[in-house]
Parts: sequence; structure tokens; C-alpha cells
Amino acid sequence: MDLHLRLASRADAEEVARVYVASWNEGFGHLMVPRVLDAEQVGRWSRDLDAGPTRWWLAQSGESVVGFAGTGASRDPIDPALGELDTIAVAPSAWRRGVGRRLMDRALDDLRESGYQEGILWTLAHYERGRTFYEATGWRASGEVRDAGRQIGFRRSLIPVSGGRVD
Repeated sequence: MDLHLRLASRADAEEVARVYVASWNEGFGHLMVPRVLDAEQVGRWSRDLDAGPTRWWLAQSGESVVGFAGTGASRDPIDPALGELDTIAVAPSAWRRGVGRRLMDRALDDLRESGYQEGILWTLAHYERGRTFYEATGWRASGEVRDAGRQIGFRRSLIPVSGGRVD
């Protein structure tokens, strides 16, 4: 798959919303209420892509956005050394084609370049596909929970060890 990564802008809101809704519904629509692609959803993404402080990375194949990831400071818990992978989503038609891995690599690089020592992400407690992906990309369940146990935390070090590798 010919893939190009770039920063998102407000103009990408409709494409990002499309990927978000499709990924949500296919990935964990069985665990949560399905999302609808409508003006409200596009408006939400328009605000999020424009507002900061999260930096949003897009994966684009040809003219189509096929995935995105957001990075920034941890919102929960607040810790200046802790960066957060806010959201990572890939269009179901692009699953298992390396898009998620490329976005994850870009997100981790961005967190490191921003000076964070460690990363955190939150996912649904029973989302096995996500858990498998996060563990395959170096994240480990941290034992943290929120939202009455519906979400679990994963963490990983962002500090390079010998040879420039990050464990």
C-alpha cells in the first residue's frame, strides 16, 4: 500500500470522521453504541483538528485518508513527563496492511520528539483486537482503570536504550 503520513488540518475533518466512525463501528460496535457519520461528528473532528494541543497525524493512500493518530500531553493522569496516544484509528478496508503500525511509529516518534519519557493510552477493557495490537507495538497493560472499569491503561517507555532502540 502506497502510504503517506502528514499532519492533519481542519480541512480533513470529514475524512477523519469517516475513518473514525467506520473503525469504531467495525472494531468495537459490539462493545459500545455504534457511531453515525453526520454533521455533528464532522463538526467534532473539525474542532479537535483545529484546536490543539493534540497533534493529529494522517495516513493517506492516494487521495483517501485511511487512518489517523493523535499525540499530546497526558490528560489522565496529568504528568509533564507522560505523553498520550489519544486515538489511533484505521479504516477497516486498510486493516492488516501496515497502516496502524506506521501510524504507531509516527506517534511514538512524535511523543519522543516532544520530550516525553513515557507514553500512556486508554482502550476499552474487552477490546481484544486493540490489546493485541498495542502489545505487539511495545505497550503493556499498566493496571490502571477508569470510567468504572470500562477503560484500561497501557504504558510504554519512550526512552531509547542501547543502540537507539526503545523497549
